[in-house]
Order: sequence, then structure tokens, then C-alpha cells
Amino acid sequence: MSIEARLKSLGLVLPQAAAPVANYVPAVRTGSLLVISGQLCLGADGKLADAHKGKVGGSVSQETAKEAARLCAINLLAQAKAALGSLDQIRRCVRLGGFINSTPDFIPLPAVMNGASDLMVEVLGDAGRHARTTVGVAQLPLDAAVEVEAMFEVQ
Repeated sequence: MSIEARLKSLGLVLPQAAAPVANYVPAVRTGSLLVISGQLCLGADGKLADAHKGKVGGSVSQETAKEAARLCAINLLAQAKAALGSLDQIRRCVRLGGFINSTPDFIPLPAVMNGASDLMVEVLGDAGRHARTTVGVAQLPLDAAVEVEAMFEVQ
């Protein structure tokens, strides 16, 4: 099944790829790699929901943060589609990097990042299994709870 068909079967509709908010590009292709800049947990309307603002382990629950990480992954795929024209050019997800806006004592960062990782496997199958880094940070743009970046191997 193609990636585009799998998205449809999962009932997922990709939003419009978000424009950069500073002096950078959303994606860079070099050789067979596509690197996607960090994406926030913007909803389908392109906005950051109040539920996805703040500190994980504080005003944002672990489960809500996991949902936010899933939104980040959806936005990564939207950027990939904008860069490639079709997601079917993706051979595999090589790496995800997750940044969790968390309180200093919040420990289950990997469980939050599973929201993004699980989505990649749902959409790409075994080609969605990837290397990963997850870190807790003091702050993210727009007070977002989660930001995720990606690297894909492409045709």
C-alpha cells in the first residue's frame, strides 16, 4: 500500500505545511536525505491549541503531550509532502528528534515522544522505525509543549 493510501485508510488528512517563522527553510534535501526543520504541534487550522501550550508535567499532561507529539509528526509529513510532491518518495524515516517543554522533574519524556514515533510506524510501516533522540527543554517557540524534527531517506 502506498504511503498516500495508508494515510487515507487511517483517516489522516495532512494540513497545509507551516511557513517558517524565522530565517530558515522548512526542509532541505541533500542527496537521498530530506531533513525537516522542527515542527510544532499545530492543529489542522494551523494554530497552537491552548491544551498544547505550557510545560509537560505542569499544565500539560503526559497524554496531552503525547497527542501533541503526534501532531508534530503529522506536520513533519506535511512538510515532506510539500518538499517532495508525494510522500511515496519516502523510503524510510531515518531519525526523529524530539524536544519536550517540560518541568525539570518530568521523567517520562520517551513516552511523550512515542506519539510521534508511533505515527511514523502507522503511516510508513517498518520503514517508519527510526533512530531517535528525546530531550527535555526549558522553553519552545510559542510556548509549545512539543517540537519534533525529522530526517527521511527519499528516492
